[in-house]
Amino acid sequence: MKKNASKIITVFSCKGGVGKTTTTLNLAGIYSLMNKKVLIMDLDLNSGGVAVSLNVDVNKTIYNVVDDMSNNRFDVIDSYVCKYNDNIDVLSAPKDPRNAMKIDSKYISLVITSAIYKYDVILIDTSHIISPVLLSALDRSDNTLFLVTNDPVDLKNARSMIAIFKDTENNNFKVVFNSSKDTGKDYFSLFDVKSIIKHNIDYTIDKSFYIKDIDKYVINGDILTLNKKIRANKKSDIMKLTKLANALLESKSVKTEVNKDA
Repeated sequence: MKKNASKIITVFSCKGGVGKTTTTLNLAGIYSLMNKKVLIMDLDLNSGGVAVSLNVDVNKTIYNVVDDMSNNRFDVIDSYVCKYNDNIDVLSAPKDPRNAMKIDSKYISLVITSAIYKYDVILIDTSHIISPVLLSALDRSDNTLFLVTNDPVDLKNARSMIAIFKDTENNNFKVVFNSSKDTGKDYFSLFDVKSIIKHNIDYTIDKSFYIKDIDKYVINGDILTLNKKIRANKKSDIMKLTKLANALLESKSVKTEVNKDA
């Protein structure tokens, strides 16, 4: 039986430190619990933290994929990914940030195509810097999770980015308000946030999902949603994140269907 194409989900924001990587990893954990095969692509090319956060051994990175593709040496994506568990693989950002500048954005779609029938979900972590590589990933994604926080600078930039999304008729994004990050910054109510960014909030990550000792889990290479203690203590938050994960799977994927027939 022919395997369906992956759901491609990109996690993006207009500011660093808003929880993109943590959200990406938490979604990967949810999908792993659903027994879905997941590829995490780290497109934060200059300072990617996925492989570091998961304590995986990296031999090859997305730089090697693109370099081999451009020189007709590429065979299969399996040779470039590293395994986290039975369901989660990682395609790491370059080890050397200098190689980030050598990655031509035209290859991003080809990298995704090489993996699209091997996984159920491709999760793409990104930098907050607008670049051709980021735009290529956004263009290829079935859904973009656009993270915002209660930070005034973040919200002002988010308003501009959402306006750009609308001007370019990019409607496949969902705004996620992460109130579990920087919980001391309670400058604006949810109503205020919606008024500032001039868009509805599709999902909220509640303050209750704040993990005080999160660095401990990073040091251990844990994904929060796969940790038994976290799942026991944060049942309501895990359920909400699972609802979001399911919604992303069930959403109609026009772009994937177009690419599938290409």
